[in-house]
Amino acid sequence: MSDDTEKLALKELSDINKNRECWKENIDYVAEKLNNDSAEVKAKVLWILGEMGLKHPKEIGNHVEDIVGYMDDDDAKLRERSTNAIGRIGRADKHLVTPHLDKLLKMRFDESENVRHAFVWACENIASTAPELFCEKLEIFFEMISDPGQKVRIEAPEMFRVIGKRKHEHVKPYLEKLEWIANNDDNRTVRIHSEGAVRITKNALKK
Repeated sequence: MSDDTEKLALKELSDINKNRECWKENIDYVAEKLNNDSAEVKAKVLWILGEMGLKHPKEIGNHVEDIVGYMDDDDAKLRERSTNAIGRIGRADKHLVTPHLDKLLKMRFDESENVRHAFVWACENIASTAPELFCEKLEIFFEMISDPGQKVRIEAPEMFRVIGKRKHEHVKPYLEKLEWIANNDDNRTVRIHSEGAVRITKNALKK
């Protein structure tokens, strides 16, 4: 694909992305762009499909399999964007992503820090409306507070905040550990996010 053709495709996608009123009727058209040769175009498509799916989950259903397929792509950016998209779609309708939950959970082992970060963020999105899917999986996110990647470490405690709001009993066993991290971790943002998770969970437990 020539640079000019790629630029035109990206410009068209940007215009569609800005015009939310036209999203519903353009989902299939945008999804067709996954056949584009450009990785940059595909990355943009995956991001937009995720946002479209959050707003129009019923219409995105036919494209979930294709989106999930990019979790196996050689391009780390496409794996990242695919993971992000599944998080947004799952936030709108957990039933669209539960068949792919095991595949999503494997993304925590990805070699790319950005993909592992996207994994945590996607799970937070899904957990915000379907926390029950992750109540028995919190150990995964506690371990990720020790991830080699800073972005992952910063994001991981946020999962406890999300779950702590509505399924606080499942976060309760982690409170002491999270308090230690909130007081002792060498990263200020990790400390702040851990403290926030503790505070929100304790408040929920009082109600």
